[in-house]
Amino acid sequence: MQHFKESSKKTNRSKPKVTMAKAFKTIIWPRRKLVFIGLLLIIIRSLAGFVLPLQSKVLLDEVVPNKDLSGLYSLLAIVITALIVQSLSSFLLTRILSVQAQYLISELRIQVQQKVLSLPIGFFDNTKSGALVSRIMSDVEGVRNLIGTGFVQLIGGMFTAILSFVILININAWMTLFVFAPLSVFAVIALKAFKYIRPIFKKRGKINAEVKGRLTETLAGVRVIKAFNAEKQEHRVFEKGVDKLFQNVKKSLTATALMTSSSTLLIGVATTGIMGISGYYMIDGSMTSGEFLKFTLILGFMIAPIVQMSNIGSQLTEALAGLDRTEELMNMATEDDNKDRTVHLKSIKGDIVFKDVSFAYDADKPVLHDINFNVPAGSVTALVGSSGSGKSTIAGLSATFLTPNSGLITVDNQDLSKIKLSSYRKHLGVVLQDEFLFEGSIRDNILFPRPNATEAELMAAVKAAYVNEFTDRFDDGLDTLIGERGVKLSGGQRQRLAIARAILADPKIIILDEATSSLDTESEALIQKSLNKLIKNRTTIVIAHRLSTIKKADQILVIESGRILERGNHEQLIAKAGRYYDLYTYQAKI
Repeated sequence: MQHFKESSKKTNRSKPKVTMAKAFKTIIWPRRKLVFIGLLLIIIRSLAGFVLPLQSKVLLDEVVPNKDLSGLYSLLAIVITALIVQSLSSFLLTRILSVQAQYLISELRIQVQQKVLSLPIGFFDNTKSGALVSRIMSDVEGVRNLIGTGFVQLIGGMFTAILSFVILININAWMTLFVFAPLSVFAVIALKAFKYIRPIFKKRGKINAEVKGRLTETLAGVRVIKAFNAEKQEHRVFEKGVDKLFQNVKKSLTATALMTSSSTLLIGVATTGIMGISGYYMIDGSMTSGEFLKFTLILGFMIAPIVQMSNIGSQLTEALAGLDRTEELMNMATEDDNKDRTVHLKSIKGDIVFKDVSFAYDADKPVLHDINFNVPAGSVTALVGSSGSGKSTIAGLSATFLTPNSGLITVDNQDLSKIKLSSYRKHLGVVLQDEFLFEGSIRDNILFPRPNATEAELMAAVKAAYVNEFTDRFDDGLDTLIGERGVKLSGGQRQRLAIARAILADPKIIILDEATSSLDTESEALIQKSLNKLIKNRTTIVIAHRLSTIKKADQILVIESGRILERGNHEQLIAKAGRYYDLYTYQAKI
């Protein structure tokens, strides 16, 4: 766990590979007390398991020939006691380590989710949300085989196999060595198979994430799919992904089947040989039937852990492959990794200045070119222009979702690239054109930025955004459930809810991405009133498509091809009869 925290400071320059030694140091060793208890329990269980085969020899060679009933009763009491001890130790082993393993999984999920949320916006733009869900929820699950019964059974199995080997040597050295030869061959095959399987498991995690990511998108966009009658198309895409996953699983199953069949063959050869050798010794009179039974049962105690270890080895290999992918994620640079961000804003006025700012998503395709403008504290600046002109990019830079390639953005004369993001964003409010709402109630969504707000503050925001205009008609009022992404609300209702959320947050800087674009005429009139309350005494940047909504803006910037083509207020730009005049008069005719 500690390693993951430390490694998050590194960049993702190379793909890490989690070794068993690293996993032991960072995951197993910090929980050594529980692991030691587990080892102690498995040793007790193993020792208790030896009682039955050892007492079998006594039964056949001593109790039965001597017709010793009291000895039989004592033998049965010993065996029953051993079985009870074995059962209790097995229960405690599973109970203690399995619970701890699940706790570790939950810890890792929390840690990975926290890491993911700290990554830059650009990472999310290039990664499917479903794939991230898979990495957070699925990749860490294999860790249960490290701290759970898997690792302890591996060590316990080795202990049982070694102890069995010593006992078998004492019974008959030649027979034991005969068995040891095919088992050595099996061990070599298993090690090669594990080396082959690990990359397959790692690739499986990636494929699984891709398939889940596409499925998540499909379910989220089911209305679009049905509207375009594209069910068959989506089915083919999903089918292709599932087949790719199947082919990966088939490869690992082939390697596992090779190990299983090899163990069956080699163990069968060993068993057949033992039957022949022991039969010869019993005919010769140098081995009793009790010794044969004892040897056979103890041999099972040596072979079973070895075969079990091959299965556990596959589980550990899968766990390490999952941790490989988790570590890759944890090694990515976060938004806060920039050591230059040292300035902490306690309070701000909200003066924003762009100085020669340029930006490109791709190095050879610049989006903004030397942008210069000031947004005085408490003023409203509107960005207008054709689609793709760079308006949203300017808003993204203002919200620190993006970082300029060159130039300078300042807030209250402080370089925005030097300011700690959390200290800036707590003064920031954003209302998007397609606002995201969380599944839950209307109340929960409005309270999202300030969960501890008072009822009076909540109701003030509700009334300011005219949310009560429609919630009063609902049976459950503010406690009405809105469905995933607010699907049960109209576009205008969702937008008003988003504005109420921004009002409750009480930010100093507001970024509006055409907050009235989804509204009908009646709703737009209500929202314009609430927006006037929202932007009062706040620095506001508005991306406007409906130019009629920004007549009162202090400053209007006309953006075209990543440059500021015109600037001024509404009257000034109309008087210029330039690009803004053309846009405004065109919309007025529609």
